[in-house]
Amino acid sequence: MKFYLISLGCPKNLTNSEEFSARLLAHGNKLVFSPEQADEIIINTCGFIASAIQEAKEEIRYALELKKAGKVKKVAVTGCLVERFKEQVLQEFPEIDTLFSISAQEQIESTLKKKGALLPPIAKSLYLPEYKMSLTAPHTAYLKIADGCNNRCAYCTIPFIRGNYRSKPMQDVVREARLMIQNGVKEISLIAQDTTSYGMDLYGKPQLLELLEKLLKLRGLGRLRIMYGYPHRVTKEIARLMASTDKIFHYMDIPLQHIADPVLTRMNRHCDAAQIRRTLDMLKTEVPDISLRTNFIVGFPEETKKDFNELKKFVKEYEFDNMGVFEYFREKGTAAYTMKQVPAAIKHKRARELEEVQSRVIDQINKQLIGTTLEAIADGPDFGRTYKDAPDIDGKVTFTTPVKTGTIFKAKVVAAQGYERELEPIV
Repeated sequence: MKFYLISLGCPKNLTNSEEFSARLLAHGNKLVFSPEQADEIIINTCGFIASAIQEAKEEIRYALELKKAGKVKKVAVTGCLVERFKEQVLQEFPEIDTLFSISAQEQIESTLKKKGALLPPIAKSLYLPEYKMSLTAPHTAYLKIADGCNNRCAYCTIPFIRGNYRSKPMQDVVREARLMIQNGVKEISLIAQDTTSYGMDLYGKPQLLELLEKLLKLRGLGRLRIMYGYPHRVTKEIARLMASTDKIFHYMDIPLQHIADPVLTRMNRHCDAAQIRRTLDMLKTEVPDISLRTNFIVGFPEETKKDFNELKKFVKEYEFDNMGVFEYFREKGTAAYTMKQVPAAIKHKRARELEEVQSRVIDQINKQLIGTTLEAIADGPDFGRTYKDAPDIDGKVTFTTPVKTGTIFKAKVVAAQGYERELEPIV
């Protein structure tokens, strides 16, 4: 069987696609890179926010049009959209041949041979794949250390899409990392809904520090990147380990979502503004060149002008290297759905205002970057990223002279505008 894969959404979803695609390949199937060459189209959907749902539906429509035209035989759909809206998807797209849940991805070969809906519930333990391939560039890869979430933030659908938090056993994470290194991966990004809760379910307490210490012992390791930390679980011990080695990029992605205490309380974020500030101050002290990425939600229910002004002031003060701004979207089934909503026009206005604040922050950061030396990684001969930039998410840089793809090297910043910078490699 020749299959064409459409993988949507976040890196966590991409790792699922890598796992079930590798299993198909290991059993004699072929991945093709044009839908017209395929017998079957497999769509791994995202269903987290409205824009992602719309994108998934557009891809389903596109695939079904190809099927109707006789260019492909079958269409299969899986992923978070299926977990959230099983009945609606079946009703809206009855022409789908196989609709299967994330758990059914574990038996992908037998699943695709069946028609209709295959929707077993999320397993209580994390699926450990026998096979894995890379759908990213050969020198960079995502390593999923856990799935699901126990935080129960008031706006979030992840717990009832992905289930409760489930960690991958430490020895399996280390084994997977070792295989990545043997296959030429230079940059391993550790991902989960919350990496800082890693191991709590298996070992009774968070074990990210211990996991990092084991990974650092792997021969041939290039760089580790830590993503999706929860503010009050980022410890001084993790920061000090990061500062002590060049094998961990001095980068951390910590989605903060807001800074005003009334909003954080309604969000059920389990930490207040003082704790967030302590964590960020600690990181900046322990790792002076730390690069921080975060996300904020504007227009959360009952967010006042005072709350929003506090957020703007905070963004100016802490100067995040990379930042995402999202307008709150009302999701059925979440605690925030029944709260008093902020009008759409105000949400939109606040999002634009916060983006403008961040734009001015980046202008200031760029002035400070000119002439400095940064560590970078080449995604191609003439472009790549600095240690400040995660793959597929953050900014890009260009090089004044060609560099071998996959190389990690030092370079001087010679130009910077917005999130785009030009580097002169230091030979």
